[in-house]
Amino acid sequence: MAEPALLPAAQMERLAPVSLATPCPRIPRAHIARRCARRRMDLGSSPGPSLGQTNQLPQKSPPRARPAPGAHSRLSPAEGLSMDGFWTEVERIQQRDELREDTGDGGEGRPPEEGETETQWLQDTGLLDLLGGLGLDSHHRGLLSTLTRTQVAAVRRRLDIYTRSARRRHKAPVRDVREIFGAFNSGEISSENGDSGIQWSQLSSRTPESPLAAEPEGPQAQTGREEAFHMDAAYSEQATLLLQRGRQPPGGACAWSEGSLPKFRVPKGRLGLTRIGDLSSQDMRKIPALALIELTALCDVLGLDLKRSKAGKQKATETGLFGVPLEALLEADRRACPSTQVPLLLQALLSCLEKRGMDAEGLLRVPGSQARVKGLEQKLERDFYTGLFSWDEVHHNDASDLLKRFIRELPAPLLTTEYLPAFAVVPTIPDPRQRLQALHLLVLVLPEPNRNTLKALLEFLRKVVAREQSNKMTLWNVSTVMAPNLFLHRGQPPKLPQGREKQLAAGAAEVVQMLVHYQDLLWMVSSFLVAQVRKLNDSSSRRPQLCDGGLKTWLRRIHADKDKAEGGREATPKVAKIQVAWLIKDTLEVPLTPSTKVAHVLRQFTRHLRSSLQAQEGSEDKESLLPRSRLRKSADFFLYEVGGNISEHRLDPDAYLLDLYRANPHGEWVIKQSPT
Repeated sequence: MAEPALLPAAQMERLAPVSLATPCPRIPRAHIARRCARRRMDLGSSPGPSLGQTNQLPQKSPPRARPAPGAHSRLSPAEGLSMDGFWTEVERIQQRDELREDTGDGGEGRPPEEGETETQWLQDTGLLDLLGGLGLDSHHRGLLSTLTRTQVAAVRRRLDIYTRSARRRHKAPVRDVREIFGAFNSGEISSENGDSGIQWSQLSSRTPESPLAAEPEGPQAQTGREEAFHMDAAYSEQATLLLQRGRQPPGGACAWSEGSLPKFRVPKGRLGLTRIGDLSSQDMRKIPALALIELTALCDVLGLDLKRSKAGKQKATETGLFGVPLEALLEADRRACPSTQVPLLLQALLSCLEKRGMDAEGLLRVPGSQARVKGLEQKLERDFYTGLFSWDEVHHNDASDLLKRFIRELPAPLLTTEYLPAFAVVPTIPDPRQRLQALHLLVLVLPEPNRNTLKALLEFLRKVVAREQSNKMTLWNVSTVMAPNLFLHRGQPPKLPQGREKQLAAGAAEVVQMLVHYQDLLWMVSSFLVAQVRKLNDSSSRRPQLCDGGLKTWLRRIHADKDKAEGGREATPKVAKIQVAWLIKDTLEVPLTPSTKVAHVLRQFTRHLRSSLQAQEGSEDKESLLPRSRLRKSADFFLYEVGGNISEHRLDPDAYLLDLYRANPHGEWVIKQSPT
């Protein structure tokens, strides 16, 4: 699946819409100041962290790391005093009459009823049918077989909680969790990065030479160097292993307490790295459910309770630009540009700011003219889609106000009503690596429209920070200004215990800071999740065998496939045959050795392509010269893995072909040119 393409600036300047949002009552700045003052006096008595509301768990549970009670913020002294940008932005929102009374129209979540959270969780993870009285079908067997031990424990826990709540409500008897997991254990999954044969349920017995055990310890090893951020093993299993060894996670919190974000690098395994845009939409649809199970398992291990908010009914308009659901806005945009993945209005605003505002001092922080902004909103609603709106007359400060208003006025928060509380609590996790792991999983759980829109926004914010010398907007300045627009939905402060505003402000700014700084890492798909998708696809392909021949036939096929796979490893082909999507009719043959990388294939293809074009120089056949117009640069060509246990996967140039073959012996390799 290709990355969401942003439209050229020229196309943005000829596009607009419908209604303005209703003004809201103003809350005086003095009210915020008094509550902040109370918060300063109460900082020492803040409660321990939780992701949402308290959730009672069964007695049997994996080891947990209890966050420190006061670990709500890890700002440096300088940053701790620089929250004025946050409160100034909140006051500015209020002065523009944008605060709304709580009408329950989709922005504010409501506390879920007993058992409702677990039901929604099982539905989102594709396991809701486990509550029925029927036996396990092949889909559930396939999904459960991909889970690690900590993930299975997370599923058990939600089923147990649901069962107890259902019995308290005197409902009909539900299935006992032992009926589902009694004879079902997590399977053996080959790591996506080439460490084949890892037994997930025995991860705690890994040898000291494993990457997790080899991490350097102590402050000296943590200072001024990049630390490894492993994606080949499930994050919850990594946390469990460290707890069982009685060790603090590598890195600790010392780097964060000094006010600087730790530096992380993702080690490349034999199969390379996978980014969100590298997987087909068919395979990406499986990722959020798997990521949610893993996020829940990680929170269980860390002692955090993941209980999401319940979104209220939305009463938003389905037409226009501001205050329109992302799905409805994209549907309207696609009538003009069918391949749109990011709202056209957002693209136009970002393009306008990049053209004329990147070097302006105080970009995003300095407000525009309220009268001009209101007039621009009306013009945009009327003329954007007709192509009559001119961006040449838009001041960059007015454009930044429109950008923040667009994000803030979405009927549901960009980070979603369900997971906004979880995003806000991420900074309370003491260890920076585990904090980043939780944030990574939350990004993967987001719906695709929200994730694509967030990605476009974060890429722009990184460009703003890169011009810090001229615009004076540091990463922290940008984070404090943007945090209210992402976390105070429609400008409405969440209902918090008295004195918690400063904690919310600091935590929200820290999350935005992490999103901007680590965005390259956050838009990767963890290798263990890709491995789970492969196994899930394998199980799905065996579904007809299970239905037709029953369990015995299915088991015989498993052993036959295993023997065939083992025999195939001994008879590995010496030459890899690569197909080309166009231009060359014959397959490209490449020696398949342990050192052959995807990059070698692409280089050989580029040389072959050049020689083919040179041979056509004297040809008068116009058809033979047509491909030259489609040829751009060699960087536009990618090798894809198609079929077998994956739908389509754009391969990392540093991936090794032999390991790819062993991970997916029934797949094919195809060279394609990236879309323009």
